[in-house]
Amino acid sequence: MKNKGIPKAWLAVGGILLVLLIIVAWWFGTYNMLVRSDQNVQGQWAQVESQYQRRSDLIPNLVATAKGYMQFEASLLQNVTALRTQWGAATTVADKIKYGSALDSAIGRLIAVYENYPELKAIQAISSLMDELAGTENRIAVERMRFNEMVRSFNTAVKSVPTSFVANAYGFTVKPFFEAVEGADQAPKVTF
Repeated sequence: MKNKGIPKAWLAVGGILLVLLIIVAWWFGTYNMLVRSDQNVQGQWAQVESQYQRRSDLIPNLVATAKGYMQFEASLLQNVTALRTQWGAATTVADKIKYGSALDSAIGRLIAVYENYPELKAIQAISSLMDELAGTENRIAVERMRFNEMVRSFNTAVKSVPTSFVANAYGFTVKPFFEAVEGADQAPKVTF
């Protein structure tokens, strides 16, 4: 009596096809996860840039308003303006981070100067702009933190095995974190 079931060869072929199907599904799923993660990093960087743009838009108003009252700090105002221009002209994420960090430091010195001059605090226009700038600095810090979280998640995926095989096959590489510039851990020095 012959076995009327499925021949063993067909079972073997079916098993191989099933394994191949699972591998292909995993490969595409991993690729799609990397694309989503890359898009999340890019989207979060756009959020960082939008907050920097907000700050950049505030700076000319603050500088113009403060110039009449802060003749003694003209070099600080010129530095802030120059850094704003450099940030606006930067074309890469690395350059935006570099000039953004330098601008962070200059804004910190500007805020410290403002806080040490009571007559500046009494001028409503400057006070309002400084409050707006301080709020923007907080927004920037939050968005940079979120950006770094997205970069950490993406970089972990790119470096993890077996995901790294798919990442290398399609050119996904580790992205840079937003890091503070050297000396950012020091309080700004204000001299009179």
